Amino acid sequence: MNRTTAYIGIGSNVGDRFANLQQAVDHLALAPETSVTAVSRVYMTEPVGDIEQERFFNAVVRIETGLDPISLRSTCKSIEQQLGRPDRYRRWSPRTIDLDILLYGELCMTSELLVIPHAELPKRKFVLVPLLDIDNPLHPRLNRTIAELLPTSGDRSVPVRLTERLRIGG
Repeated sequence: MNRTTAYIGIGSNVGDRFANLQQAVDHLALAPETSVTAVSRVYMTEPVGDIEQERFFNAVVRIETGLDPISLRSTCKSIEQQLGRPDRYRRWSPRTIDLDILLYGELCMTSELLVIPHAELPKRKFVLVPLLDIDNPLHPRLNRTIAELLPTSGDRSVPVRLTERLRIGG
Protein backbone atom coordinates (compact mmCIF):
# COMPACT_ATOMS: atom_id res chain seq x y z
CA MET A 1 0.00 0.00 0.00
CA ASN A 2 1.33 3.42 -0.96
CA ARG A 3 1.36 5.85 1.92
CA THR A 4 1.78 9.59 1.67
CA THR A 5 3.04 12.04 4.28
CA ALA A 6 0.47 14.76 4.84
CA TYR A 7 0.21 17.65 7.28
CA ILE A 8 -3.09 18.65 8.89
CA GLY A 9 -3.57 22.01 10.58
CA ILE A 10 -5.90 21.83 13.57
CA GLY A 11 -7.45 24.74 15.42
CA SER A 12 -10.12 25.49 18.03
CA ASN A 13 -11.50 28.57 19.76
CA VAL A 14 -14.72 27.29 21.35
CA GLY A 15 -15.05 25.34 24.60
CA ASP A 16 -12.05 23.41 25.93
CA ARG A 17 -9.73 24.29 23.07
CA PHE A 18 -6.88 22.01 24.17
CA ALA A 19 -9.22 19.03 24.64
CA ASN A 20 -10.74 19.69 21.21
CA LEU A 21 -7.28 19.54 19.61
CA GLN A 22 -6.46 16.33 21.49
CA GLN A 23 -9.71 14.73 20.32
CA ALA A 24 -8.88 15.71 16.74
CA VAL A 25 -5.45 14.04 17.03
CA ASP A 26 -7.07 10.94 18.54
CA HIS A 27 -9.65 10.77 15.72
CA LEU A 28 -6.96 11.20 13.06
CA ALA A 29 -5.04 8.29 14.63
CA LEU A 30 -8.15 6.12 14.20
CA ALA A 31 -8.76 7.11 10.56
CA PRO A 32 -8.54 4.25 8.05
CA GLU A 33 -5.11 3.59 6.51
CA THR A 34 -3.69 6.46 8.56
CA SER A 35 -1.20 6.84 11.38
CA VAL A 36 -0.17 9.97 13.27
CA THR A 37 3.63 10.26 13.20
CA ALA A 38 4.17 13.66 14.87
CA VAL A 39 2.28 16.46 16.58
CA SER A 40 3.58 20.00 16.99
CA ARG A 41 3.44 22.11 20.10
CA VAL A 42 0.19 24.04 20.66
CA TYR A 43 0.14 27.77 19.99
CA MET A 44 -2.36 30.41 21.05
CA THR A 45 -3.05 32.78 18.17
CA GLU A 46 -5.23 35.76 17.37
CA PRO A 47 -8.31 35.09 15.21
CA VAL A 48 -8.20 36.04 11.52
CA GLY A 49 -11.06 37.92 9.85
CA ASP A 50 -13.71 38.33 12.56
CA ILE A 51 -11.43 39.40 15.42
CA GLU A 52 -14.22 39.72 18.02
CA GLN A 53 -13.88 36.15 19.27
CA GLU A 54 -11.73 33.95 21.51
CA ARG A 55 -8.11 33.28 20.60
CA PHE A 56 -7.38 30.03 18.82
CA PHE A 57 -5.29 27.11 19.92
CA ASN A 58 -3.48 25.75 16.84
CA ALA A 59 -1.23 22.80 16.10
CA VAL A 60 -0.08 20.73 13.12
CA VAL A 61 -0.29 16.95 12.84
CA ARG A 62 1.93 14.87 10.52
CA ILE A 63 0.30 11.71 9.25
CA GLU A 64 1.17 8.82 6.98
CA THR A 65 -1.92 7.86 5.01
CA GLY A 66 -3.10 5.53 2.30
CA LEU A 67 -6.15 7.73 1.76
CA ASP A 68 -6.31 9.79 -1.41
CA PRO A 69 -6.69 13.58 -0.87
CA ILE A 70 -10.48 13.63 -1.39
CA SER A 71 -10.99 10.74 1.05
CA LEU A 72 -8.69 12.45 3.55
CA ARG A 73 -10.75 15.65 3.22
CA SER A 74 -13.94 13.65 3.83
CA THR A 75 -12.34 12.08 6.90
CA CYS A 76 -11.35 15.52 8.23
CA LYS A 77 -14.89 16.87 7.64
CA SER A 78 -16.35 13.84 9.44
CA ILE A 79 -14.04 14.43 12.42
CA GLU A 80 -15.10 18.09 12.53
CA GLN A 81 -18.76 17.06 12.59
CA GLN A 82 -18.17 14.42 15.29
CA LEU A 83 -16.49 17.09 17.43
CA GLY A 84 -19.41 19.49 17.08
CA ARG A 85 -18.71 21.63 14.03
CA PRO A 86 -21.85 22.22 11.95
CA ASP A 87 -22.04 21.39 8.23
CA ARG A 88 -22.49 25.03 7.31
CA TYR A 89 -20.82 27.97 9.00
CA ARG A 90 -19.83 31.55 8.35
CA ARG A 91 -16.26 32.05 7.18
CA TRP A 92 -13.93 32.99 10.06
CA SER A 93 -16.62 32.26 12.63
CA PRO A 94 -15.77 30.71 16.03
CA ARG A 95 -15.41 26.92 15.85
CA THR A 96 -15.02 23.92 18.07
CA ILE A 97 -12.55 22.38 15.65
CA ASP A 98 -11.07 23.08 12.25
CA LEU A 99 -8.99 20.58 10.29
CA ASP A 100 -7.21 21.67 7.10
CA ILE A 101 -4.99 19.64 4.80
CA LEU A 102 -1.90 21.83 4.49
CA LEU A 103 0.33 19.54 2.40
CA TYR A 104 -0.17 16.11 0.87
CA GLY A 105 3.18 14.74 -0.24
CA GLU A 106 4.39 16.76 -3.21
CA LEU A 107 0.89 17.03 -4.67
CA CYS A 108 -0.40 20.26 -6.21
CA MET A 109 -4.11 20.19 -6.99
CA THR A 110 -6.95 22.64 -7.35
CA SER A 111 -10.56 21.52 -7.46
CA GLU A 112 -13.88 22.91 -6.26
CA LEU A 113 -13.53 20.79 -3.11
CA LEU A 114 -9.87 21.08 -2.32
CA VAL A 115 -6.72 23.10 -2.93
CA ILE A 116 -3.39 21.45 -2.03
CA PRO A 117 -1.10 22.91 -0.81
CA HIS A 118 -3.56 24.92 1.28
CA ALA A 119 -3.89 28.33 -0.36
CA GLU A 120 -3.32 30.30 2.88
CA LEU A 121 -0.36 28.22 4.13
CA PRO A 122 2.40 30.68 3.08
CA LYS A 123 0.57 33.59 4.77
CA ARG A 124 -0.30 32.14 8.19
CA LYS A 125 2.12 31.91 11.11
CA PHE A 126 -0.47 29.86 13.01
CA VAL A 127 0.35 26.93 10.69
CA LEU A 128 3.91 27.79 9.59
CA VAL A 129 5.29 27.98 13.14
CA PRO A 130 3.82 24.69 14.42
CA LEU A 131 4.70 22.96 11.14
CA LEU A 132 8.34 23.92 11.72
CA ASP A 133 8.15 22.25 15.15
CA ILE A 134 7.94 18.87 13.44
CA ASP A 135 9.34 19.28 9.94
CA ASN A 136 10.56 21.67 7.26
CA PRO A 137 8.93 20.30 4.11
CA LEU A 138 9.12 21.88 0.69
CA HIS A 139 6.06 23.79 -0.50
CA PRO A 140 5.68 22.04 -3.87
CA ARG A 141 3.96 24.95 -5.64
CA LEU A 142 6.38 27.65 -4.45
CA ASN A 143 9.47 25.40 -4.33
CA ARG A 144 10.47 26.90 -0.97
CA THR A 145 10.77 25.29 2.44
CA ILE A 146 8.49 26.26 5.30
CA ALA A 147 11.47 27.92 7.02
CA GLU A 148 11.99 30.03 3.89
CA LEU A 149 8.28 30.98 3.76
CA LEU A 150 7.98 32.06 7.40
CA PRO A 151 9.90 35.39 7.17
CA THR A 152 7.99 36.35 4.00
CA SER A 153 4.52 35.44 5.33
CA GLY A 154 3.48 39.04 5.94
CA ASP A 155 1.69 37.77 9.06
CA ARG A 156 2.45 40.13 11.94
CA SER A 157 0.85 37.96 14.62
CA VAL A 158 2.90 36.42 17.43
CA PRO A 159 1.91 32.80 18.13
CA VAL A 160 2.36 32.03 21.85
CA ARG A 161 3.59 28.51 22.56
CA LEU A 162 1.73 26.74 25.37
CA THR A 163 3.44 24.46 27.86
CA GLU A 164 0.77 21.74 27.57
CA ARG A 165 1.54 19.11 24.94
CA LEU A 166 -0.73 17.01 22.79
CA ARG A 167 -0.07 13.28 22.80
CA ILE A 168 -0.17 10.70 20.05
CA GLY A 169 -2.29 7.62 20.57
CA GLY A 170 -4.63 8.20 23.47
